[in-house]
Amino acid sequence: MNSVWRIASLLAFATCLLAQAPKQDQKKGRDLKYEENNTAPAPSVTVPRGYALIVGIANYKNLPSKSQLEFSERDADAIYSILISPEGGNFRAENVHRLSGAQATMANMKRELETWLPSVAKEEDRVVIYFAGHGFISQGRAYLAPYDLDPANIPGTGYPMDTLGQVAGSRIKAKWKVLLTDACHSGAITPDADAQAFNQSLLDMSRSMFSLTASRDRERSFESKDWGSGHGIFTYYVVKGLEGEADESGDGIVTADELSNYVRRNVREATKGQQNPTSDRGSFDPNMLLAFLPNGLRVGHQPPPVDGTLIFESNMDGVEVFVDGASRGIVSKSATLRLPGMRPGSHTIQGVKMGYEPDGPRDEVVYPGRDSTVTIKISIARRRTKAAVDELNDGLAFYNKGFADNYKKAAEHFEKALQIDPTYSQAALYLGRTYNSLFDEQRSEAALRKAIMIDPDYLEARVSLAGMLLDTGAVDESIRQLNLVTQRDKSNAVALYMQAQAYRMKDLYPQSIESARASIKLTPVAAEPHLWLAESLRLSSQFPESSSEYTEYLRLSDYDSKLAGKMNYYVLGFLAGVGRKKRAAQTDTWRDMRSLAYFGLCDSERKQGHFELGVAYCQKSLAYDANDAYTHYALALCYAREAAANGSLETLAAARKHFQTMIDLNGDLEEAKFARQNLQNIDNLLKTR
Repeated sequence: MNSVWRIASLLAFATCLLAQAPKQDQKKGRDLKYEENNTAPAPSVTVPRGYALIVGIANYKNLPSKSQLEFSERDADAIYSILISPEGGNFRAENVHRLSGAQATMANMKRELETWLPSVAKEEDRVVIYFAGHGFISQGRAYLAPYDLDPANIPGTGYPMDTLGQVAGSRIKAKWKVLLTDACHSGAITPDADAQAFNQSLLDMSRSMFSLTASRDRERSFESKDWGSGHGIFTYYVVKGLEGEADESGDGIVTADELSNYVRRNVREATKGQQNPTSDRGSFDPNMLLAFLPNGLRVGHQPPPVDGTLIFESNMDGVEVFVDGASRGIVSKSATLRLPGMRPGSHTIQGVKMGYEPDGPRDEVVYPGRDSTVTIKISIARRRTKAAVDELNDGLAFYNKGFADNYKKAAEHFEKALQIDPTYSQAALYLGRTYNSLFDEQRSEAALRKAIMIDPDYLEARVSLAGMLLDTGAVDESIRQLNLVTQRDKSNAVALYMQAQAYRMKDLYPQSIESARASIKLTPVAAEPHLWLAESLRLSSQFPESSSEYTEYLRLSDYDSKLAGKMNYYVLGFLAGVGRKKRAAQTDTWRDMRSLAYFGLCDSERKQGHFELGVAYCQKSLAYDANDAYTHYALALCYAREAAANGSLETLAAARKHFQTMIDLNGDLEEAKFARQNLQNIDNLLKTR
């Protein structure tokens, strides 16, 4: 064959091959992404699918210090938590996007509002848009302030509220749409009569929309540490309403009408009329379902109650307060915790601090329209019997040796410790970890939840539960647990690293990148945050940096693989891959993750046109896991492009071999149909030799 013709043919083949390769061929899907169902609501209630954008900005790039806010990002976190809760908004975690602080630029807000939401929301869905930050009026027009707003050029750098209304009303195709804005001048989205024409443009929209804003135009939107340890007053009551306080009918559903009435009434009363949330009954379906509370059903009907306030004080610092089973904040000797907007009647309260007997649970009565002070007394240090402590220590000795036989012996000791002392939360924690190492997830989850029930502020137990949930594919519930931990402790590097992994599993790459970077900042020598950072960078098409992070992961994890098998991965957190267990041994986890890292390098280099490097990395990946179909596919693509570049039929034959191997390993993958087409093209070329 003429060599020039051969090279031309190979180039033509390569062009054809690239056209056939699926857009997501860079994903390595091997048990990385799990599917799960949300907690199912009662059969009589249909909760529509939901999408949400949450924006919270406290510190602005170009505003003076006196104009910075304090609690806007905490407000956004609180809205996120209630939206993804199965007893709340019931949104899937991957359907809720957050822009916090420096992420909330004008460009990012426009992308999420004008591209993402219109592209995903369908006719029967719910959409929630929440903004906490500054709002400004310029030349009679209202604007939300992105992080990079220039106060000297508000029209050019602010996001117009009328544009927000137009996007929500006409471009987002959803059955129910909700705008929640907590900004200084956010009331201009539905203003008073002096801006009637502006308001009418929103009310005239044909689709149902619920617009609830923190204040009327020219009013201030307040924030204070007196509201649940620090919130905007508007958002504080929005969250409480969605938690069930707004459910006036007692049917377990919070509707738009109920939330609007509840928030307006309570914010007006709390600010003595200085702040008046606004909404218009003509602009939304009053029966729009905003939250579903399967455990909140009440019998009968009752008039809207006059709420009261609980004020908590404590004799110790760092005491976590639980009301009706939900964490409400931290109280200390010098700072009380004020919880207004409480439904009158009896509530179960508990104060907890690790290492001490809790105060409660006990009942406290909220009286209509009154403040009630609740004193939390933490005074009795937990005392363990020597027998229980000895059993725990004996169990730990076996647990730290690793391997199945030792784990079985460890479990026996931890069980005995709990029999001796049923409040031994540490024993329950390690029992849960041990059962997870034995692949008994049902017992593992029960033990870990027992540890949390004993000590609700046991963050380590919540992190372990999240890791176990990642192992079983319950990613949404894992994200909820990790969200609780990182809200309480933003320096928990293990929780942040797991969060990065969980977000990666949900294809939430920006969130994964943010969590991974935060974990790396706290513990630069930990290996696995670099892996999940690399994965999310690669899947965001940031290939040069992803290659660097994969390389860093491989450097930091270059230890004897036997160590990974010997050490329980919860002990060394970052060592052998929480949430990446395989059903063999932990040494396989280590090999699997190195295979994944080399695959990522192969794919990143291939996407940059470095096909020779891609071949080398894919070959290393196969040295750790020879039976991974995705790696064979990526290697075949690299060989095919090399063949096109150098005119080598021998290299093309190597591509053929790996396309065929990929099909033999898993012919049902989406990529397999492209592999078959490429095989046919290669065979046609090779026949001409």
